[in-house]
Amino acid sequence: MEYAAAHFQHVQKGLKEMNLQRHHVVSDITGVTGMKILPAIVDGERDLDVLASHRDVRCKASIETIKASLNENDRPLEATLRALGSDNEYDPSQLPRPRTKTKQVSTPSFGVRAALFGVLGVDLTEIHGMGPSLSLKLVGECGTDLRAWPSAKHSTPWLYLAPGNKISGGKVLSSRTRRSSSRAAALLRLAAFTLGRSDTALGAFYRRLAARAGKAKAVAASARKIAVLFYNTLRYGMTYKDPGASHYEERYLNRVLGNLKRRAKAFGYGLQNV
Repeated sequence: MEYAAAHFQHVQKGLKEMNLQRHHVVSDITGVTGMKILPAIVDGERDLDVLASHRDVRCKASIETIKASLNENDRPLEATLRALGSDNEYDPSQLPRPRTKTKQVSTPSFGVRAALFGVLGVDLTEIHGMGPSLSLKLVGECGTDLRAWPSAKHSTPWLYLAPGNKISGGKVLSSRTRRSSSRAAALLRLAAFTLGRSDTALGAFYRRLAARAGKAKAVAASARKIAVLFYNTLRYGMTYKDPGASHYEERYLNRVLGNLKRRAKAFGYGLQNV
């Protein structure tokens, strides 16, 4: 069932090799018009008028256009089309039961967490969102020696996770993060995407930013936070301890109240608890 799209691409390739451009004038070869003309070609019909007469009234292409697309046939591949079309006779209920995989094919056969700890001396899986397999891939991309970057602020632009700085005439035109094909950045974004429902400080940050700016920006910002934690853990041996979502929400509330008090004081007012 999942092979249906590629299956009909093979049919289009067979038509192209036969120099039949029907799939250019009929947008859907699996529609009513297409599924009438295709069996007729397989059965050996070559009369253009007969083939074009299979046009459905809802087809946008005219009969003359369809006849022009079927005018030449310099490579007869009816056997190929017949073999490709034979799968339509099978009943989907006769398909074998799907196989269930209890373990991914690319999963290492050894304890990744213990091996990484033995090599690095730190446990990267303490950072929420980073499992053993993802940590191994990220170390493989970035290496174990991060001294090439003086600080985490230098490493995040290399990962294309830092805000952009597109300026013209002294005016900031855009601060969007640049597009990148970096596999390390893709791994960090994948780790950030898993934080949405976690009861952690990073998860609370992700949810707050997603509600205000959207999930795309929340993923990028959370991925940058994970990149900073990864850098500090791997280079300085920092042990990450998650304070929890409630602690983050409390700090955020105190920061908002502090900003409100400062603005009220600037206008000569004061805030009081109700």
